[in-house]
Amino acid sequence: MRSTPHAETFPAHTPAAAQVFTAVLSHGPLTRLEAGRRTGLSPAAVTKAVRPLLASGYLVEGGGPEEGGTAGEARPALGRPAGLVRVNGERALFAGVKATGDELIAVLTDLCCRVRLARRAPLPDRAAGPALAALTDLVHELLAHAAESNAPVAGLGIAVSGDVDRAEGVVRYSPFLDWRDVPLAELAATACGLPVTVDNDVRALTVAEQWFGAGAGLSDFALVTVGAGIGCGLVVHGRVVAGAHGVAGEIGHLVADPAGPLCHCGNRGCVEAIAGDAAIAARIREVTGRDVPDSAAAVALAHQGVPGAREVYARAGEAIGRGIATVANLLGPERVIISGEGLAAYDLFAEQIRQAFTTAAFGSAARCDVQTRPLPFEEWARGAAATAIQTFITHGTGSGKG
Repeated sequence: MRSTPHAETFPAHTPAAAQVFTAVLSHGPLTRLEAGRRTGLSPAAVTKAVRPLLASGYLVEGGGPEEGGTAGEARPALGRPAGLVRVNGERALFAGVKATGDELIAVLTDLCCRVRLARRAPLPDRAAGPALAALTDLVHELLAHAAESNAPVAGLGIAVSGDVDRAEGVVRYSPFLDWRDVPLAELAATACGLPVTVDNDVRALTVAEQWFGAGAGLSDFALVTVGAGIGCGLVVHGRVVAGAHGVAGEIGHLVADPAGPLCHCGNRGCVEAIAGDAAIAARIREVTGRDVPDSAAAVALAHQGVPGAREVYARAGEAIGRGIATVANLLGPERVIISGEGLAAYDLFAEQIRQAFTTAAFGSAARCDVQTRPLPFEEWARGAAATAIQTFITHGTGSGKG
């Protein structure tokens, strides 16, 4: 990841400052005492961390959630305790881009990850060069809008499906883009003139859900996404887990049926090879003899009651449910959030997901709270911006190894 010569610099990037700032960002406004309780830091350590953040305008005194814009705890309008601090969302801006197989979705957010502007652009050519050019044009459109503000744009986050090495900023393999070993962070930093963070799209969305969404306040949860692929983001003991090789949470490649269809990864019967959008459409073509160009057509046939179509979705639901149960058995999360574009068909396989999960989950793991949360791709782009904010907080600038 590369930084620009005039990149915005976070004033105090000690671990304590990052902890306090993140706590205030996701739970604030907070008193110093509350910040200490959430971070486990002493009052003196909190005061030391807060002082430069206040002096530089990243934190401000006073104000409620409606002013801070975070997912904070509601407090009475009058009688707030002294020393309440909140994040000044206007202090810096961030760009986030989510790449799909045929489209780029981009947002401009403030420091509190509130979306200021959202844009979409087609991706007619998936090759890395043309895709980077389209991404650059879209980011420059966001920067032109940001220029109307006094706040600097401090970083760019890019979310891509597949095996992404965030530390090196390299897309090792993205099946839906057909990319291998693309140094995307370096290329995008040069093209866009911004510090860049690149991460797996599901992990990026997980960061946003941890800070601002259905995972806020939870120590352990999982985000499972269904759609073109089957992904899973994991939060364990309050940290998003990537694993030693960056592929933790790949439940799409758990084998649900050893005799099942061939997966693009080379194995047979993976959850994704049964429950991914393309796999469902292919199977419905096979069993119905109908033309099924995409997932929308597959859903329509199932809703019309075309023989065999609903059974394909039932099988997909069973595979997803078993995958979720495996996560629950291994990690024991408090909650599993199901999201993704595949939720358009959720009514067709919700019952099978629940039944397979209940059957395969061991003991008290079956008590895990499983809930659905439809999120548009703008939220995934917001997740990309959240990773850029995360890098900015932990490394002092919008670049650095995360």
